[in-house]
Amino acid sequence: MSCLLKDIRAMNAPNSKLLSKNNAIIPFDDVSSLEFLATKNDCTLFAMGSHNKKRPNNLIVGRTFDQQMLDMVELEISHFKSLKEYAGAPKKRIGSKPMMLFLGDTWHLDETYSKLQNLMIDFFRGQPMSKIALSGIDHIITFAATELGIVHMRTYYVKLKKNPSGGKDPLPHLTPCGPDMDMKLRRTQFAAAELWKAAMKQPKQNKVKKQKNQSTNVFGEKIGKLHLEKQNLDHIRGKRSKALRVASKLEAEEERATLDDDLKHEKEELNMEFQQTHGFAASS
Repeated sequence: MSCLLKDIRAMNAPNSKLLSKNNAIIPFDDVSSLEFLATKNDCTLFAMGSHNKKRPNNLIVGRTFDQQMLDMVELEISHFKSLKEYAGAPKKRIGSKPMMLFLGDTWHLDETYSKLQNLMIDFFRGQPMSKIALSGIDHIITFAATELGIVHMRTYYVKLKKNPSGGKDPLPHLTPCGPDMDMKLRRTQFAAAELWKAAMKQPKQNKVKKQKNQSTNVFGEKIGKLHLEKQNLDHIRGKRSKALRVASKLEAEEERATLDDDLKHEKEELNMEFQQTHGFAASS
């Protein structure tokens, strides 16, 4: 069981810690020791291995909430293949997040196995992230549940290769890399409804309020949108530059000179008509 715990620690590195000291802990009878160790080491997820005549090859996986036990399951390990037995196989990078695949109808038909699925996802997923790079996916963990109640856990190294058919998405090639184990449920202790509701409650700081008419561009700059009434641009008088003022002044002088010429020409025509009619010129 110590080898199994070392492999679990390696899978969750660097966000895990291995305690090698032997302690006489019976979690299903008294959880105070586990709660103390979890609080002392600042961890909410734990795995504990034990081996005795009554329950050989025993693995207990659980989690805490608010320094008290939330839920835990006891598993019988009937088969185990460690990382050492895959000496020549490629290994996952430290800190990389796994893909997890749950095979079988038992996971959504049986409530106990649904809670076990939730616990396994929480145990192996690592730190939550909103985005992940495709090149950062390098291993997958599969959990196949059978009708006999045995869960086959297998770990594969994922290598993305170019799609031979010419598609943009690469094709994954799987290589067994360990650790592998077969486990069977023994005992369970799940949280009460009130405690589970409190553990699932999200703080108000994590709830992002949707802000209207605001968006963020690719540079992280906040862009706002303003809604105004329709403006009549025909009656808006903006500030004109000096060049425009000089041009308008010259245009006004040219119009005035043209008007004066037209008036003078019209006056001369009237004088000529008056002289032809009356025989003498009109005095101005």
